[in-house]
Amino acid sequence: MLRGLDARNPHELYFLRMQRAEEKMERLENKMKRKLRVCVATCNRADYSKLAPIMFGLKAHPEQFELEVVVLGSHLIDDYGNTFRMIEQDEFDIGSKLHTIVRGEDEAAMVESVGLALVKLPDVLQRLAPDVLVVHGDRFDALALATAAALMNIRILHLEGGEVSGTIDDSIRHAISKLAHYHAVCTRSAESHLIAMCEDHSRILLAGCPSYDKLLSAHKRDDYTDIIKAWLGDDVKEQDYIVALQHPVTTDIKNSIKIYELMLDALISFKKKTLILFPNIDAGSKEMVRVMRKKGIEQHPNFRAVKHVPFDQFIQLVAHAGCMVGNSSCGVREAGAFGTPVINLGTRQTGRETGENVLHVRDADTQNKIYHALELQFGKRYPCSKIYGDGNAVTRILKFLQSIDLTEPLQKKFCFPAVRENISQDIDHILETQSALAVDLGGTNLRVAIISMEGKVMRKYTQPNPKTYEERIELILTMCKQAIAEAVRHNCRILGVGVSTGGRVNPQEGIVLDSTKLIKEWSSVDLRAPVSRALHLPVWVDNDGNCAALAEKKFGHGSGVENFVTIITGTGIGGGIIQHGELIHGSTFCAAELGHIMVSLEGPECSCGSHGCIEAFSSGLALQREAKRLHDEDLLLVEGLSVNNKEQVNAVHLINAARLGNRKAEGVLHTAGTALGVGIVNILHTVNPSLVILSGVLAQHYVTPVQQVISQRALSSTRDIKVVTSDLDEPALLGAASMVLDYATRRTY
Repeated sequence: MLRGLDARNPHELYFLRMQRAEEKMERLENKMKRKLRVCVATCNRADYSKLAPIMFGLKAHPEQFELEVVVLGSHLIDDYGNTFRMIEQDEFDIGSKLHTIVRGEDEAAMVESVGLALVKLPDVLQRLAPDVLVVHGDRFDALALATAAALMNIRILHLEGGEVSGTIDDSIRHAISKLAHYHAVCTRSAESHLIAMCEDHSRILLAGCPSYDKLLSAHKRDDYTDIIKAWLGDDVKEQDYIVALQHPVTTDIKNSIKIYELMLDALISFKKKTLILFPNIDAGSKEMVRVMRKKGIEQHPNFRAVKHVPFDQFIQLVAHAGCMVGNSSCGVREAGAFGTPVINLGTRQTGRETGENVLHVRDADTQNKIYHALELQFGKRYPCSKIYGDGNAVTRILKFLQSIDLTEPLQKKFCFPAVRENISQDIDHILETQSALAVDLGGTNLRVAIISMEGKVMRKYTQPNPKTYEERIELILTMCKQAIAEAVRHNCRILGVGVSTGGRVNPQEGIVLDSTKLIKEWSSVDLRAPVSRALHLPVWVDNDGNCAALAEKKFGHGSGVENFVTIITGTGIGGGIIQHGELIHGSTFCAAELGHIMVSLEGPECSCGSHGCIEAFSSGLALQREAKRLHDEDLLLVEGLSVNNKEQVNAVHLINAARLGNRKAEGVLHTAGTALGVGIVNILHTVNPSLVILSGVLAQHYVTPVQQVISQRALSSTRDIKVVTSDLDEPALLGAASMVLDYATRRTY
């Protein structure tokens, strides 16, 4: 009789152990190789617009994912458009249709609907046996989904958690987040909220909103006028109609109905063609529909009341509307991508991050308030905003799904105490570098760079600057689009575009008022609008001298200094003044034209038309002028210095001649340095900075003579001011980037 395994030959035991280890490894490898079974559950038309891009992404990778689709909620109700048909039209196979809505449109009906869904979902989830269930948002149907999946030990990926909107939706959204194992959020604030809620930051993906993937690429359809006519009539023009969408607030139904009635009255009085969508199925919606019908909206000639608009057409209607009004999240989220003006009524979206296109009327207690808001907003256009996404969310989410390790324990772990804000992530598919797109428009070259928050140039592109306006704008957009595509590969998140350009700039409007002579066809140019419209990014524009000062403030010697001056010494002379931590622009945007401070009444002629400016003595062009004069008089060349016949005499020859002992060249440089020093003394006596930073190719040659002039000619109270040369290689690009990095990261309204 066998006495068990221990009585066997030791060699046989070793063989059996090895065999079992290999079998275990093989089972693990097979498990890792098999497709990830992902179930996407959609409850209504709104969440399908967010889930559809992910579903298309999953379907496009059948070798990696197996997609199952579950449809429930208002998708299956005729009064709300039977919107499950659009899922079928998108050629998705619906695995299960669950009728889960108890009619009544009141609080009790919502609770009963959750209960009915919990009764029906277990059979479906048991049959489908998904590895991951994808749930969106903050609807009561989604709460039922998350509850069922969590109790059945199914991993949950929650989309758009961590956001704040100020209603019962917050409670539902946060409850789903606590049940979910993984999170794909839209904004940095939402990520921070989840971290503060003790969610594991390694399981939070900052992805952006999936609907932005579609709307940023699809809203520029050529047939948008046909879509407007189909929904609103042949006589309706672009930006001459309103889109209205108002939902009930379940915690304050009575006030919701009052605001809805006031909104309809204001729209009737405003007398513009209006596309009005029926409210969602929340408690209070039945009363809202009664108000609409009582006022005859469905028969009113200025209104078109609809239950549903396909998302791709809805994009066109919102993008080209004169205004959007109501309390839909679409107004504070998607509409910002087009710069469409929005009027947000009531408290349903309180706490949401919004762009400058949104005008809040939280206490919408009179018709006049809403009417006045319509007067203020209708027909305006705002800079495009990417607060909620950059068009690459699906790529990030699919990568995130691929990284899920099904062998890890299913039990959630919470991070106590709350992790401090803006923790750096460890996993490369989560870690993205907040970056800016910087554009430098010089007299010779046009440069575009991707620059990180730390001032690192991740990628740089250079092309000759075209001579005409049309070619220049086209090249800027082409180079920026190339950089944006490259940014995704470098794991960089582009927050906005900063532009540094020569000339006088109105940074408030993003307009180049007057250009330098080196850049042709570049006066009275609105630079912000076309770039923002094409790239769907916020755009900042400023003068190159001001940008150099901003670069020093963020990345250079000016970091932490309240009052300093930056002076650029290059082809021309320019600069910027930082006073009390802020850049000085002046009443007509020509502050800090430091190159045109006069230091002599009878000096050489300057490019500005005057005489005796610093630029006429100390700029690269001034030194080139003097070098040519000396060369023409045979006074430039000394032993060790030669000029090729084909070579143009320039400032470098003058500097080299002085270095080799040419007294005439030394005298020119001394005069140039003295002129710059005198100008800087005037600056010290005017704005009294604590630091002067010399930037540009000539800075190292001027620092000593400038210090000497200050010690000899400045007031005793300013003689100890420190003068340094810049350590920055790319001040214009870094300054352009700093405008984005300093302001885009605080775009919460």
